[in-house]
Amino acid sequence: MNFSTIGKLAGVLALTVGLAGCVDMTQDLKITSATTALATITTTMSADIYPMIKAGAAGEDADPFCEEEGSTLTENADGSATCVMVSEGNFADLKFDEDDSSSKPTFTANPDGTVRVAVQTEGMIGELGAEQDAQTKAMMQQMFEGRFLTLRFGGSQVIETNMDDVGGGYAEKKMAFLDLINGTIELPEELYAVVRP
Repeated sequence: MNFSTIGKLAGVLALTVGLAGCVDMTQDLKITSATTALATITTTMSADIYPMIKAGAAGEDADPFCEEEGSTLTENADGSATCVMVSEGNFADLKFDEDDSSSKPTFTANPDGTVRVAVQTEGMIGELGAEQDAQTKAMMQQMFEGRFLTLRFGGSQVIETNMDDVGGGYAEKKMAFLDLINGTIELPEELYAVVRP
């Protein structure tokens, strides 16, 4: 489940109920060679929402929250649920949201053996909020308060980045969903990191 899928889900939920704390999502890309990477996308859905999603899927073969190939669903003791989608291999074979090509990362292998990973930010900012009326915006405000989208690009070493170098070979950008939804976050045209595999 990626940002556009979360947006669709949030729109439906916001129109039907006012719920606090919808989802947190982390997209972690670890470069393993000049042509390969390990992608781990972790989405946590709160206990306020997950039981409704699960009930809506009753009788179906797949849980709509965690249906992508390579995904593992964990139902937590507090009623929340965590979906972890892992894919590994050549850059072109990594699994991301097929409905949203704008949020797919690009990979550029450099002659010195490093790899530049980048994501365009244009499709992330303000799109959800722009389509909603005042009541729906208020509900989305409640749903996404304190929730984050985190992008992490890593390898053995970060050479250059416009994100936060958090050590351990990783650069990270943690963005509040509300800032993205409301269009109040300032981001460059792309978020990138040059890393050594």
